[in-house]
Amino acid sequence: MKFKFDKKYLYWGLTAFFVIAASILFYYIVFHSENLSERFSAFIGIAMPIIDGLVLAYLMTPVLNKIERCIIGPLYVKAKLPMTPKNKRRMRGLSILATIVLVLVILYEFFGLIIPELVRSIQSIIFQFPMYINNLSSWALGLMKNNPDLEQVVNSLIDQYSSKILDYVNSNLLPNIQNLIKTLSSSVIGMFKALWNFVIGFIISIYVLGSKEKFAGQAKKIAYALFDRKTGNEVISNFRFIHSTFIGFIGGKIVDSIIIGIICFICTTIIGTPYAILVSVIVGVTNIIPFFGPWIGGVPSALLVLMVDPIQALYFIILILVIQQFDGNILGPKILGDSTGLSGFWVIFAITIFGGLFGVLGMIVGVPIFAVFYAGVKALVNRFLSKKDLPTSTAPYLTVGSIDENRQFCEYIRSDKDRSKKQFGRKSKKADTKETGEEGSQGREKL
Repeated sequence: MKFKFDKKYLYWGLTAFFVIAASILFYYIVFHSENLSERFSAFIGIAMPIIDGLVLAYLMTPVLNKIERCIIGPLYVKAKLPMTPKNKRRMRGLSILATIVLVLVILYEFFGLIIPELVRSIQSIIFQFPMYINNLSSWALGLMKNNPDLEQVVNSLIDQYSSKILDYVNSNLLPNIQNLIKTLSSSVIGMFKALWNFVIGFIISIYVLGSKEKFAGQAKKIAYALFDRKTGNEVISNFRFIHSTFIGFIGGKIVDSIIIGIICFICTTIIGTPYAILVSVIVGVTNIIPFFGPWIGGVPSALLVLMVDPIQALYFIILILVIQQFDGNILGPKILGDSTGLSGFWVIFAITIFGGLFGVLGMIVGVPIFAVFYAGVKALVNRFLSKKDLPTSTAPYLTVGSIDENRQFCEYIRSDKDRSKKQFGRKSKKADTKETGEEGSQGREKL
């Protein structure tokens, strides 16, 4: 008897296998989440050079494409060189070399200009810190001397919390000095390890840039192998949208932050703010964080300036407010445009959630990640509405009360008469009778 293979049994077996595997995985995640988290962290630590290389290659790809398209490519065309595979590889190699040289020159010039000034500023702060404390104390004492009520409140607060501070120092801080030293040592070691991973990642990024089309082609090949043509096209289109959202937001935010840092340096130099380069670097770097960035950089910078000159600190706070308004209303929209498609509420929501989960990195990449998620949910909702022959725009739903069986919108809108009654109270009986008579006469005329 010849055995006849039935595919449905194979499908049933695969379904049962995946259900059992998913159940085991769910059990492990729920009851052994700590072990899973440790293993995941260990894996991320091992793969960090590769992650750094992929991130660096992704960030340098727009620069490489621009150089290859606008500089190296036209030179090959002018030289009338045939686009053979060998010449294409040479053109890509020259483009990668030009990209790396350009990036290294920009980084060298930037850090060569900034680092010495930062070192001098930090040294000055350390050496003159006692004088700054005396200046701040003298200013505070003078302010309290002119305001006896404020002096009384401050003295009561000092008496209330001084004993608690001393108890904390004696009971918690001093016994844990050794642990603090270990933490600082591990932080230094971690910094050198991160630097080494960055160097390895930079080397990996060169190989990724050299074969980026091949990697993209292999990804498309996998997509079409796993899905049908329509689904494969949708998957590739979605990844292109993710790429445009990320590269548009991250690249635009970096350019925006550089411009804000330069504007802050020019303005602080004009008004004579102490440590102009240091505070400008802080403001420019933290400006990469959407919405909260200017405040995260402005508050410690203002405290630093306050120790030197309280009046300059006031000028600096006003300057930060002006720069923040300029960036939020003029410069940011010009550079970023509508790259995320999120309203102000969803931007704050994304920063808060991702910042709480992943720290500063989450605050930077949280907005484009949530923008992709938001766009996916929006596309899914629009697809379901289209299947039901309902409009996909939001405007028709703003005043809808219900939808009848013929898919006609029944708007829940009061008449002007009802609105006026609700806002200003009922009119007189005579006025109501007059309006009713007018409406009745108009109705009779229509009949």
